Amino acid sequence: MITVVGTGTGEPLPEDVLAGAELVVGGRRHLDAAGPGEEVERVVLGALAPALDTIAEYVEKDRRVVVLASGDPGFFGIVRALSERFGPERLQVRPGVSSVAAAFARIGLPWDDAVVVSAHGRELRTAVNVCRARPKVAVLTGPGSGPAELGAALARKADARVLVVASALGTGDERVERVTPAEAAARDWGTSVSVVLCLDPARALGGLRTVAGAGGGPTAWALDEGEFAHRDSMITKFEVRALALARLGPRLGDLVWDVGAGSGSVAVECARLGAAVTAVEKTRDGIEQIRANADAHGVDVHVVHGAAPTVLSDLEDPDAVFIGGGGRELPAIVTACARRARRSVVVAMAALDRVPAAREALTCAGFDCDGVLLHSSRLAPLPGDVTRLASTNPVFLLWGVRKPLDREGVAQ
Repeated sequence: MITVVGTGTGEPLPEDVLAGAELVVGGRRHLDAAGPGEEVERVVLGALAPALDTIAEYVEKDRRVVVLASGDPGFFGIVRALSERFGPERLQVRPGVSSVAAAFARIGLPWDDAVVVSAHGRELRTAVNVCRARPKVAVLTGPGSGPAELGAALARKADARVLVVASALGTGDERVERVTPAEAAARDWGTSVSVVLCLDPARALGGLRTVAGAGGGPTAWALDEGEFAHRDSMITKFEVRALALARLGPRLGDLVWDVGAGSGSVAVECARLGAAVTAVEKTRDGIEQIRANADAHGVDVHVVHGAAPTVLSDLEDPDAVFIGGGGRELPAIVTACARRARRSVVVAMAALDRVPAAREALTCAGFDCDGVLLHSSRLAPLPGDVTRLASTNPVFLLWGVRKPLDREGVAQ
């Protein structure tokens, strides 16, 4: 058996854990604290592959191995790698308190409704997008993805968030500090950070939960136009919105642009489905409507006042883009968005004349392109308790999906 023991957030190492062990693997501080005897081989856990190879040599000879890890080793920890290599039936896991649980305990908040995202050895952008989209997030940090980098990314788009930086949890040097994103960005936090909590103070406590985590998402989407404040029926109709959402595929960890957002109905719907959203709108009354609609639906939408494509240069690359306006600038806007989008671009147009140029912009950027003309008729009451069909204005929906790359990085 391989015994995996979680430690490092204050709980003492069980006295019997090293009994009979012939190999002990762990971080240097864990090994120093455990103090296995000279007859026991010690492996300082750095690169994972060599350590797993050494463990395999002992396992093949039925010799006892102990692995020391921080907190709960089954929570973004070494249990996954050990299970994949040796099988879960060979593991005896004795979990400790995870750094996430310890950090929330220090500030007196429940965390069954928190989203946990790892930025350790991963792109920081996913963690940033989750922090923008959800009111209670725990970020597991790593080199180059610490409180300073997270704070810098959030300072301009989610400055109302509070970051709780927990360092050296369970040691005599433990610190738990509340800072703004800007304050976090301005400091050198060293290497002892355990976890960073990103909180919306107004919603951090949360309510009674049945399912842990981010929740099951909205029960409905493609909401009726009456669910949004808008001017002179200038809003993406729900039939168009339904197909646009299907082609955008917004999800937790994504960033979506809504360009020419108008009332922000698409932006709000994407945010309700878990994405971080930036809405670009050039009219002042449109900006106010987007903010009002976001507040009404309890989501965060970062609003940029300005005209595309000029203002797009200051934004982070999106996963998906919806373009609902543009006029004569539409080809230039589609080209700018297509160059930046990681996955897909969806364009809604009332004028058929603009379809060829938009399609060419998508195909020239390496997208597979398709589209459909949406023309629906809705049920409408007539006097005498009868019903007629009321036609809506036709809209052409064009979408492009980025072609996958082969092993040489060439579009297939």
